[in-house]
Amino acid sequence: MNTKNYSIHTKKYKIVLSINHMVYRLINSTFDLKELILRLSKLITQVLKVEYCSILMQDLSKNNIYHKAEITKRRKSLQQKTKRQLNSLESKIIKSGVSLLKKSSVCVPLVGEDTIGLILIKRKSTKDFDIFDKEILTAVAEQAVIAIKNLQLHEEQQKLIFGSIKSLVTLMDKKVPHKYTHTPRISRIVLGIAEKMHLNENQIRILQHASLLHDAGKIDIPLGILTKRKKLSSKEFDIIKSHPLRGAEIIKPLEILKPLVPIILYHHEKYDGSGYPSGLKKGQIPLPARIMAVADAFEAMLSGRPYRKSSITIKDAIEEVKKNSGTQFDPKVVNAFLELTKDRKFKKYLSNYR
Repeated sequence: MNTKNYSIHTKKYKIVLSINHMVYRLINSTFDLKELILRLSKLITQVLKVEYCSILMQDLSKNNIYHKAEITKRRKSLQQKTKRQLNSLESKIIKSGVSLLKKSSVCVPLVGEDTIGLILIKRKSTKDFDIFDKEILTAVAEQAVIAIKNLQLHEEQQKLIFGSIKSLVTLMDKKVPHKYTHTPRISRIVLGIAEKMHLNENQIRILQHASLLHDAGKIDIPLGILTKRKKLSSKEFDIIKSHPLRGAEIIKPLEILKPLVPIILYHHEKYDGSGYPSGLKKGQIPLPARIMAVADAFEAMLSGRPYRKSSITIKDAIEEVKKNSGTQFDPKVVNAFLELTKDRKFKKYLSNYR
C-alpha cells in the first residue's frame, strides 16, 4: 500500500471510529425505542450529509412496517407508528439481507438473528454515494441492531414489572380504597417534579412505579384505623407510621421491584432528620424519596384525611410546602415543585383536582 492510499485508509478508519463512538453515546442516552430511532435518523443525516433518512421496523408478521422515523429537508422530523405493507424495495432488502448502493441512495438492512428493518438514505446533491458511505451506514446499522434488540428486551421487562405492579395495586384496592392511599393522583405530581429536576428516563420510570406502590404497606393496617374520623391515638398513629416498613417488606421479595424499596421505605423521612422510620436527614435520604415526600404531603393536604375536618385550598397547600422547605422538605425539590405549579398544564390539572 503506497503512502497516499495508506493516508486515505487511515483517515477513513478514524472517521468510522468517530462515528461508532457517536452512535455508542447516542444508544446509551435513551431507554425509549421510538426516541432512539428518531435520534439515529438525525445523526445519520448529519454525519453523511444527506437530505433524507428513514429507519423502518418490521412487525412480527414480517409483512408490515410498524414503526418509522424519518428526517427530511422539508419536514425536519417525522415519528410515525403506522402499519403498512412493505413496498418492493423494502421487501427486497429485508428478504435478501443485502445492502443496496445507488448514486442517489443507500439502503442497508438491520440484521440480527433475523432482519428486523432497514435504514434508507437519499441525497439530492451532485456528490454521489460511494462504497465508503455504504460502509459507514452498515457500521451504524450493526450497532443500531444491538441497541434495538436490547431496548426491545427492556420494554418486555418493563411490561413484566408494570404487570406485577398492577396486580399489587388491584390487591391494594380491594383492601384499601384509593382515597386512603391517593395512589393515582400522586403519580402526576411526582413525575412533574422529577422532570423539573432533569432526572433521567430510568429514574423517572422507577419513581413512577414507586408512586403507585408507595402506600402498599397500608394493606397490613386495620381499615378501622385508616378510616377513623376522630383524632388518632399515639398507638394508632404509630401503626400508621409503620406502613413504609410494611410496604418495603411486601415489595422486597420481588426481585424486579427492588429499586422501588428505598423510595417506599424512606418517603416519610424529613430533611431535618425528624421523620420516620429511620430518622435520616438531608443527603442520607435518597433523592427519589425526597421527591415523593413533597408530592405525598401536597396531595394529602388537598385530599384531606378522615381524622381532619377538611382539606385545604391549593394556594394554602403550596404555601405550606414552601414554609417547610429546609425542615420537612429538601429545598431543591421544593424549588422544582414551585416551578411545576407555575406550568399552565399543571395548573389546569390542579383546577380539576377536586
